Amino acid sequence: MVEWITELLERLGYLGIALLMFLENVFPPIPSELIMPFAGFAASRGELNFFGVLIAGTVGSLAGALPWYWLGYKIGCKRLASWADKHGRWFTLSGEEMKQANAWFEKHCGKAVLFGRLVPAVRTLISVPAGIASMSLRRFITYSLVGTLMWNAVLTTLGFQLGENYSKVGEYLDPVTKVIVGSIIAFYLYRVVRFKAPPTQEPA
Repeated sequence: MVEWITELLERLGYLGIALLMFLENVFPPIPSELIMPFAGFAASRGELNFFGVLIAGTVGSLAGALPWYWLGYKIGCKRLASWADKHGRWFTLSGEEMKQANAWFEKHCGKAVLFGRLVPAVRTLISVPAGIASMSLRRFITYSLVGTLMWNAVLTTLGFQLGENYSKVGEYLDPVTKVIVGSIIAFYLYRVVRFKAPPTQEPA
């Protein structure tokens, strides 16, 4: 994958950065931890402009976040709560608990999206609850823009500073991503095992 990414970036330049960062958000196995540091390395050699790299990566990331936001928006809280009532164990929440969780997200959606865009593995997923909570598209794009710009700036700067050792960024962040993904999966499985359906109320 590394060779394919570097070859595409060398061929397409800024367009390749935007395309790969779009795909990174739609298909998370393509890591930004490889894309942006290499682009930063290319900027350090004078092949690309640092700010051009940052803009291209951020535009691609925002475009990639929109399909997930749209999916969450189309599902909506009511439909999700209905599914939770029918398949509560797999959601690990009842319909009412789902509504409560959505109410919390509605209250803190700005912070959740901003900081979510800074966390590996969560960066893509955070778009879905934002859509489910019907977060306004303007607010979603604004907070996503800030978080994404910060994330990309860090990765690009590291690649720029490390030069030919840009790949170390991915080497250090990859274990962190695996720990986060593993923790999410473990917590979900724990919730599935421990889930107890709320008692059904008999009609009066």
